Amino acid sequence: MTSHDTQITVALVGLQFGLEFAPIYQNHPGVKELVLCDPDKERTDLVADRFGIDRVMYSLEDVLAADDIDAVHLVTPVTMHAEQSIAVLEAGKHCACTIPAALREEDLRRIVELERSSALTYMMMETSVYTREFLYVRDLMDQGRFGKLAFARGAHLQDMEGWPGYWQGFPPLQHITHALSPVLALTGGRCTKVHCFGSGTLPADKEKVYNNPYPAETAIFTLDRDDLAVEVTRNMFEMARPYVEAFSIYGDKMGFEWPQLEGEQPLLFEMAEPDGGRGRPISATRIDAPDRTDLLPEEIRPFTQKFVDEGHLSFIQGGGHGGSHPHLVHEFVTAVRESRRSSVDARMAANWTMAGLAAHESAMRDGAEVIIPEF
Repeated sequence: MTSHDTQITVALVGLQFGLEFAPIYQNHPGVKELVLCDPDKERTDLVADRFGIDRVMYSLEDVLAADDIDAVHLVTPVTMHAEQSIAVLEAGKHCACTIPAALREEDLRRIVELERSSALTYMMMETSVYTREFLYVRDLMDQGRFGKLAFARGAHLQDMEGWPGYWQGFPPLQHITHALSPVLALTGGRCTKVHCFGSGTLPADKEKVYNNPYPAETAIFTLDRDDLAVEVTRNMFEMARPYVEAFSIYGDKMGFEWPQLEGEQPLLFEMAEPDGGRGRPISATRIDAPDRTDLLPEEIRPFTQKFVDEGHLSFIQGGGHGGSHPHLVHEFVTAVRESRRSSVDARMAANWTMAGLAAHESAMRDGAEVIIPEF
């Protein structure tokens, strides 16, 4: 059992991209101790030396056997997420996991049931719902500035040639949540059905890995609020387009649009009253989304700007995920200490992830409608 006044011990499992989270947990006032874990002993020991961390382990099994470890943050290969998350929850420990939550509906249902039947906290660590841009748009929407929503879209375009083998040939929209989650979080909607088409042709060596022929997929979702449709495109290979991880959303009073290139400023559109001409006047303004360090404990505020490994592709291509990492850590740690569900709990993670699994199924069925189950 934990309480708001009790510090927790967290194990960080996976120290490639996971390295970025180590100093945030180290400095979070709600964390008593950080334990490092990676099967690569040399990497684990180097990270421990770099940050002055005394306690290391080399297997998830050792982490799960340690009674004093309260929570586990999994930053491991995508194919391991479901099995490892289930193991963490079955061991009675709180679980944070990078995206996607799972690759099969039955695994998503198991994760949801484990959270539902226990007092444990699960959180899918979706960076896109804690970026500066998302938080900026959320505040405007909370003020009613967008008016009645009309349309939304998301995109995640990224050439993944040369990434680890488990990414090669991966079905694009099974890795949907960076592109879809901001729109769903802003609208409060859940995807109910989808039509999706694949595009392009993967080389045979990539196609055979997951029996997936498509380097790109585009889906149209309907939501449980029947007045809104959402378009999402995800690409991983065979397309000459620089990295972008984007969302855009439009209402009858205001619209927000992601820039064409990372590093450019997003656009904010505002609709004026009719002036007697054809169409109403619409202004366009480049905006700088503020860094929301006010939402964080003072000790981890620097990590919205500061990161560990400047050579990691997640930062070269993603700009440090929009300053999201300390927000994710703070929400997870706080949810555990307060014995509550996280902002991206198992049910929400399952709905967001399942939308992508259903979209790929539709693409493999030549765009046939696929109903997205609820959790």
